[in-house]
Amino acid sequence: MVGLATVFGAGGGTSSYAEIEEADVVVLWGSNARNAHPIFFQHVLKAVRRGARLYVVDPRRSETAQWADLWLGNHVGTDIALSHTIAREIIHAGLANTDFIGRATTGFDEYLATVEEWTLERGEAVTGVPADAIRELAHAYATADRAQLCWTLGITEHHNGVDNVLALINLALLCGHVGRHGAGLNPLRGQNNVQGGGDMGAIPNRLAGFQDILDPDVRERFGSAWGVTIQDRYGWHLTQMFEAMERGDLRAVYVIGENPAQSEADKEHTVELLRGLDHLVVQDIFLTRTAELADVVLPGSASWCESEGTVTNSERRVQRTRKALDPPDGARDDIQIILDVCRRLGHDWQYGDTPRDVAEAVWDEVRSLSPMHAGMSYARLEELNGIQWPCPHDDRLEPSYLHGRLWADDPAERGRLAPFSPVVDDPPVEGLSEAFPLRLTTGRRLDSYNTGVQSGGFSNPLRHGESIDVSPEDAARLGVVDDEWVRVTSPRGALTAPVRIDPVLRPGLVFMTFHFPEQVDTNVLTIDATDPKSGTAEFKAAAVRIEKLDV
Repeated sequence: MVGLATVFGAGGGTSSYAEIEEADVVVLWGSNARNAHPIFFQHVLKAVRRGARLYVVDPRRSETAQWADLWLGNHVGTDIALSHTIAREIIHAGLANTDFIGRATTGFDEYLATVEEWTLERGEAVTGVPADAIRELAHAYATADRAQLCWTLGITEHHNGVDNVLALINLALLCGHVGRHGAGLNPLRGQNNVQGGGDMGAIPNRLAGFQDILDPDVRERFGSAWGVTIQDRYGWHLTQMFEAMERGDLRAVYVIGENPAQSEADKEHTVELLRGLDHLVVQDIFLTRTAELADVVLPGSASWCESEGTVTNSERRVQRTRKALDPPDGARDDIQIILDVCRRLGHDWQYGDTPRDVAEAVWDEVRSLSPMHAGMSYARLEELNGIQWPCPHDDRLEPSYLHGRLWADDPAERGRLAPFSPVVDDPPVEGLSEAFPLRLTTGRRLDSYNTGVQSGGFSNPLRHGESIDVSPEDAARLGVVDDEWVRVTSPRGALTAPVRIDPVLRPGLVFMTFHFPEQVDTNVLTIDATDPKSGTAEFKAAAVRIEKLDV
């Protein structure tokens, strides 16, 4: 969200899923969408079947890459170098959209100076991608009428994840692939309502509708509605919260629907900080690892199918969720729990009697405070089966794509121009060495989910647990075979795991997920080097070694 908000002022994907289907070129960068976003991937396949070319940039030749017309297997952490090389080739081939650059952007000359040194030869040497493949992607993307550039955690889970995103946005600005139907930039959200959480203000510098907390008019409107005074400062994102715990500045934490004791990098250090709090409250459906550390557990949180409300997906579409089942005895909707806590803190907020009444009243409050949601009444959401934001009016819909103003002939209508963002190549924080010669990258598998809280705990015929995936070449060098247990060590800790030999991996690269913590606790290995702009840790680039176990 940070990269898109920095350039365009709104942290949402610029296109609809239907537009993906109509694209001429689709680039999936750092995304194994076949496994991690299978529903979205069906839209990509519809584009492919109607003739679109698919390019996949990923260190692994993943299940998604195997569908591609061309796979660009870059070294982990070289995304900016590859983007700069593509940009230079586009510019030197005379394929940049100079009309769009001149009318809609700023900072091009500085950006040009940044990418000038990234020749095809240098790009190949740094990224490991053949120069011919870089050239092919550059020309295909630049000459396409409608091109979509999509990314996910393979781009953002780095110590410079925001800069990675900015580098991709630069490519779209360079070619004019934004602000038009069928051309766009789309971050694929990792879970079903990640976009909705940000839209509602679950980020430390924005209130609902991406409105800046430092804006006095914004604070006045929200404060008046809520009967509180909103402080004129930004809050902490998750990484800053853990830094504050370490300093002793944060002594109490309330966790809702999150499992940081399992999901955060350098897990042992995270658990140590959580144990050191004066007071930890966890509200969740299951007794997670984080809940096991809590002083108070609120176990009543009802699941999504037992609740009323809305969710917002990766294409910015707000959709109604309707209660399908009654929750188990003692379980309650999150909003009811939060309202009860608020009453005990002196705020008796009344929203209605039934769960649906409460959900709709809360949503109407959102609409009254967030202009981009103002036209989305429950009646319209149900009538239209969801609406993409922005929807400021209740009598019409906006185009499915964002930022069309950038193409306006009248400079006054264009408003804020989109700045190019000169960013520099910055390799992973943790380099490889004789002691730790292998690069561990992490990701997801199709059949399981995140830290395993919802998808674990039962027999799964498709998947039998976690493994350390290695290339055939590395397996031969180490003298290990499938299902053999080995010790995996990073500078932070060690674990044992079974080997899975995977031909999609190149020598020197190994892969794990977080899905089976009860068997293999992957985040013991990962590094907590974080992006200062987003607070996201470098889950995708740790240094490890693998050793055979003594029998």
